Amino acid sequence: MKLVTSLSFAGNCREAFEFYAAVLGGEITAAMPYGDGPTGMEVPPAMRDWLMHCWLQIGDQALMGSDMHSDWATRINEPKNGFDVTFHTESVEEARRVFEALSEGATVGMAFGETFWTPGFGTLTDRFGIPWMINVVPGAGWTPGTAA
Repeated sequence: MKLVTSLSFAGNCREAFEFYAAVLGGEITAAMPYGDGPTGMEVPPAMRDWLMHCWLQIGDQALMGSDMHSDWATRINEPKNGFDVTFHTESVEEARRVFEALSEGATVGMAFGETFWTPGFGTLTDRFGIPWMINVVPGAGWTPGTAA
């Protein structure tokens, strides 16, 4: 079994997923535009290049995405809430690199740094409106104040 988060965008899914692939080291294995839909599926010209389905494979994990028009996704342009995409790693350096890359054009909620539960944690909403948590899984014997 695999649980996969599917993210919705308002016309910039391809840009977001290319960015995520570069930051996370993944590969886009599917990117189907609405214009390639089945015969008879009417698509407004402005949406022909929007993605109906996108799959980003990152190791044994994945993200899905699609572009949604406000006619059928009435809240697509509102801030996302009630979830975060969470990145976990055992490396403080890798977590900091991912946080800094995702922070480009983002709104940082909590700057990356040590907390009482981890040597590295931070939150942000990226430039595409997707909320993220970046977390370091503490190693055996880690205690606050001992982070690199």
